[in-house]
Amino acid sequence: MDTGSVTGGLAAGSHMRDELHVMRAHEEPNAKVRSADVKTCRVCADEVGMRDDGQPFVACAECGFPVCRPCYEYERSDGTQCCPQCNTRYKRHKGCPRVEGDEEEGAEMDDFEEEFPVKSPKKPHEPVAFDVFSENGEQPAQKWRTGGHTLSSFTGSVAGKELEAEREMEGSMEWKDRIDKWKTKQEKRGKLNHDDSDDDDDKNEDEYMLLAEARQPLWRKVPIPSSMINPYRIVIVLRLVVLCFFLKFRITTPAMDAVPLWLASVICELWFAFSWILDQLPKWAPVTRETYLDRLALRYDRDGEACRLSPIDFFVSTVDPLKEPPIITANTVLSILAVDYPVDRVSCYVSDDGASMLLFDTLSETAEFARRWVPFCKKFAVEPRAPEFYFSQKIDYLKDKVQPTFVKERRAMKREYEEFKVRINALVAKAQKKPEEGWVMQDGTPWPGNNTRDHPGMIQVYLGSQGALDVEGHELPRLVYVSREKRPGYNHHKKAGAMNALVRVSAVLTNAPFILNLDCDHYVNNSKAVREAMCFLMDPQLGKKLCYVQFPQRFDGIDRHDRYANRNVVFFDINMKGLDGIQGPVYVGTGCVFNRQALYGYDPPRPEKRPKMTCDCWPSWCCCCCCFGGGKRGKARKDKKGGGADGGEEPRRGLLGFYRKRSKKDRLGGGGSVAGSKKGGGGLYKKHQRAFELEEIEEGLEGYDELERASLMSQKSFEKRFGQSPVFIASTLVEDGGLPQGAAADPAALIKEAIHVISCGYEEKTEWGKEIGWIYGSVTEDILTGFKMHCRGWKSVYCTPTRPAFKGSAPINLSDRLHQVLRWALGSVEIFMSRHCPLWYAYGGRLKWLERFAYTNTIVYPFTSIPLLAYCTIPAVCLLTGKFIIPTLNNLASIWFIALFLSIIATSVLELRWSGVSIEDWWRNEQFWVIGGVSAHLFAVFQGFLKVLGGVDTSFTVTSKAAGDEADAFGDLYLFKWTTLLVPPTTLIIINMVGIVAGVSDAVNNGYGSWGPLFGKLFFSFWVIVHLYPFLKGLMGRQNRTPTIVVLWSILLASIFSLVWVRIDPFIPKAKGPILKPCGVEC
Repeated sequence: MDTGSVTGGLAAGSHMRDELHVMRAHEEPNAKVRSADVKTCRVCADEVGMRDDGQPFVACAECGFPVCRPCYEYERSDGTQCCPQCNTRYKRHKGCPRVEGDEEEGAEMDDFEEEFPVKSPKKPHEPVAFDVFSENGEQPAQKWRTGGHTLSSFTGSVAGKELEAEREMEGSMEWKDRIDKWKTKQEKRGKLNHDDSDDDDDKNEDEYMLLAEARQPLWRKVPIPSSMINPYRIVIVLRLVVLCFFLKFRITTPAMDAVPLWLASVICELWFAFSWILDQLPKWAPVTRETYLDRLALRYDRDGEACRLSPIDFFVSTVDPLKEPPIITANTVLSILAVDYPVDRVSCYVSDDGASMLLFDTLSETAEFARRWVPFCKKFAVEPRAPEFYFSQKIDYLKDKVQPTFVKERRAMKREYEEFKVRINALVAKAQKKPEEGWVMQDGTPWPGNNTRDHPGMIQVYLGSQGALDVEGHELPRLVYVSREKRPGYNHHKKAGAMNALVRVSAVLTNAPFILNLDCDHYVNNSKAVREAMCFLMDPQLGKKLCYVQFPQRFDGIDRHDRYANRNVVFFDINMKGLDGIQGPVYVGTGCVFNRQALYGYDPPRPEKRPKMTCDCWPSWCCCCCCFGGGKRGKARKDKKGGGADGGEEPRRGLLGFYRKRSKKDRLGGGGSVAGSKKGGGGLYKKHQRAFELEEIEEGLEGYDELERASLMSQKSFEKRFGQSPVFIASTLVEDGGLPQGAAADPAALIKEAIHVISCGYEEKTEWGKEIGWIYGSVTEDILTGFKMHCRGWKSVYCTPTRPAFKGSAPINLSDRLHQVLRWALGSVEIFMSRHCPLWYAYGGRLKWLERFAYTNTIVYPFTSIPLLAYCTIPAVCLLTGKFIIPTLNNLASIWFIALFLSIIATSVLELRWSGVSIEDWWRNEQFWVIGGVSAHLFAVFQGFLKVLGGVDTSFTVTSKAAGDEADAFGDLYLFKWTTLLVPPTTLIIINMVGIVAGVSDAVNNGYGSWGPLFGKLFFSFWVIVHLYPFLKGLMGRQNRTPTIVVLWSILLASIFSLVWVRIDPFIPKAKGPILKPCGVEC
């Protein structure tokens, strides 16, 4: 994985160059075949091991299903006590403790191991119960899910000579057991002596306990307690029933004096009910998960042994260093370089989509500062490992610190960081004004990215090569600067295109099996976050089925009351946990660890189905009756489909080594598999075969045998799928990561190939952005990318460690927040009007129904803005016209109204109870749902229709990230920025306030009888104003620190008091006696 010492300068290249270096991967020698006597446990993927007498351990004498001794003991003590292959009850082996039912086996199967000492003086241990979990974290009953690191799967009993040898071995077990029983009796009489010491016994016992602990699951699913979740589900059902009766009453009881208002309100209520169902059903079975980092270390990173943790590539994306301050990006990179993970397995790629020399120089300074910052973090285990946020913490930084030199070194490091910030600020100040001749690098050459829309691709490797060590002489993680090529006339697909360029560059340079992407303002807050994700991704059973592990987003720099719901706690702590109980959470764009194979568009592995059992109790002529047509007719059908065993086609396998259906892409060769004969290797494409060039394919296939010819055809289809880079294609076939054999021999050639894969024309006529990588077609590429993976059958996991894994910044200004929400909503509208809409896409796939409901909710929620705007306008219209949407209520109707409100309250309270979300966060979320619904979501709907139907493209500006201002941390909160998004909410507030004044005025003028109907109208108007109150505060700004609520209530009370005062009119004397009225008759 080392690219050598290619750090001397910036590598740049263009797709316009005459020569394009195409590197070949070398053939990998055939892997050593595992000897027949060393078997792998089909449960935990460890070696089966030997017995005390040196013979292979065989758990089941009937079928010989390979199971190691710990799994065998666990199945006997806490499982079904049966073989997972043939369901035959396990017999007790020598040295195993007794379990219930052993007495029924007869005395000849007892070796009295518990009663007498045996040859080894090891004390009998209690069986260590380690759980074998399925993909949902539950212990399977009567089912044993195979998993592990091996790619093959066991579909039947052991066949051929291997099975015969095992049965012959088992034939002599009874005699050996008798010998062992005689030895135990002799030991009891003192005729045999022990050779081992007690110290060795204790040492072996400790080692055994460590191994048993390492075999424990790396994670477990923590279900919500039934005392919390069951009442929640009951209330949901009751609310659904009450909602049906309420809607029936509303539809069948129109308001005859206000039919248009009644009809509009009923349509809105029907849509709200539909939206609530889409949002509520995926939260039916929420779960939480917890990980065991100590077990991960025991299994893959034990002291004194080679580390077996999987490598990981970090992706950081940025586009405008002036709106995304370089100091923020530098802190994100520093937190990545200092992560608690083996340095040789971490690489950080920074995508500069703006081709800014400012960011290039910033990374150069960051790489130099990292040589001192990284060893400081690891020496004193500081958290977080982003210096800006570490030094600004308002906590006791001496807590749990015992090293005498900590204070001195911390002060020195803080001084060096302040000097580092000054250097970065100088770079920013210099970049404010661009020279007329363009930027010039330190060596005098012009900066290749002076024209941000027309420049070549650029790559610079800063760290991770020979000579790039920290101040203590230790190796540092790799740091790579990447700026993809841009030319006029090409669609570069914004962030999604930049991420796909990073996927290809990282595959050529390091090719880690997992990818973690972060926005430039999201730093690593928990240095063990990568290990948290590996507890799922490296799990023997669940890991191969996961497309990504999503972490929740947490934010810094938000005001205490979270006025505009920037934390989005309801979504991350309620909705995402609900999705985790189905097929997994949605991808939210950052803080996500991907499986690289899932990004390549491959299907998840599927275990092979066990062959149906056939019986030999009937003659061959009646086999069809016994096996339901499995005789000659079934055989003929099989021969017709597959061509039989002679020259026929084997079942298709994916790159992950599991059988799957043969799709159209497979028939074209794009599925990553090649058909071949059994003698040719079972039709599997070798992972590390030589990457052939285009010229070799076009020359002809005459000189190759059948397997090589199929490999060449598959290589050609790979180039149509992945692009014309043999090095990259070869890397896609290395499932467990790492460069293909021989690829790292020429680091300069690798850099040149990396320049090639980021050229702007590389993706033409390929499946990038369609089926591979980040999917194009929406500004919210995150939702679309995760949706495509779930449609293929992949699963995802939601990881919520106690210490937040990542933290970022969020816009606290009202206008910036609304523009951010507008971008998200527009992306959902684009997906709704595309072929990837969950309403009609991939019904033949493996997307679960509740997961489909959740994705449907993510793309239809912007359309709720139309009924929401109408529903917020209706109360003001009712107050101004004196009409109402609801006729006079009878007792039964009143019961349904009260029951509906009580069910809404009960659902919210119980939801907050099991999720742990505070009522303040829930209320802020409700308020901003109305604010964003009547502003940003409404504009997104119309802009989406204009973009899709009219071809009017909408350009978005990058959300500004605050670099931090200690003088006024929340200054942006009170900053007023006018935008058209403010018009609809402002209009709603004004007309509802006018309606309240008009309604009260009308009631004052008409007397006591008009006050009753007025209360219902006032209730809905106050509902609108209360929900829009945070918007009103943002609209009024700071106002000399006068509370907005004081201003609002002052206006309302002053208006109402004025009307009452005019009505009473105390200064005009009232006439006494009878009131005389003109009769109209001229006298």
